[in-house]
Amino acid sequence: MDLVSPQNNPNDYPSRIVSSSTIATMATNNNSIISSSSNSSATATPNSSNTTMTPPPSTTPSRYENQKRRDWNTFCQYLRNHRPPLSLSMCSGIQVLEFLRYLDQFGKTKVHNQTCPFYGLPNPPAPCPCPLRQAWGSLDALIGRLRAAYEEHGGRPEGNPFGARAVRIYLREVRDFQAKARGVSYEKKRKRPKLKVPVPSSPQQQSSAPTPPTLADATAASEFSLF
Repeated sequence: MDLVSPQNNPNDYPSRIVSSSTIATMATNNNSIISSSSNSSATATPNSSNTTMTPPPSTTPSRYENQKRRDWNTFCQYLRNHRPPLSLSMCSGIQVLEFLRYLDQFGKTKVHNQTCPFYGLPNPPAPCPCPLRQAWGSLDALIGRLRAAYEEHGGRPEGNPFGARAVRIYLREVRDFQAKARGVSYEKKRKRPKLKVPVPSSPQQQSSAPTPPTLADATAASEFSLF
């Protein structure tokens, strides 16, 4: 156990002697400093009644952003599971086409083969062994989201594999084939013109409109014609 000697104890050093006049001067200076600091803080404090609290901006991502993030993670997972594994810099339009064909196994759209008796029928009367595939509209929207996500992650627009010519040709072929196989046309439908609903007239217009003749007026007119 270490013991502190009086020579080494800092509490035992002699303190400076201060006279009573010096103490009074120090007290006066301290009071002036405290009063000035309180006045400055009161001046700097804004009036709570005049300030308006602006709400923080909403940081909730939209439905499109959430879907785009999920699609991007799915594609990156596909590249990691590829044999051999592929990096994003090595990805081209060929890998994008392989990814689209890979997604067909999770599709829910019945696409009839040309040898199927229900080929071209939108509503077949009986089940058939034709496979389920991804609908053209789903694939087209997926490629659009992945194309935007690729550039957001640092990819160059001129080297975007999701905008390759082979991918565009594949999507066009899928659209045409599904339109024939299901008998559904993907042409844009014209909007029907809206029917104009007659607006009821105001009370002033109703009062200014001529009133239909009553039965008494018709009787008086007939009596006048007799004479």
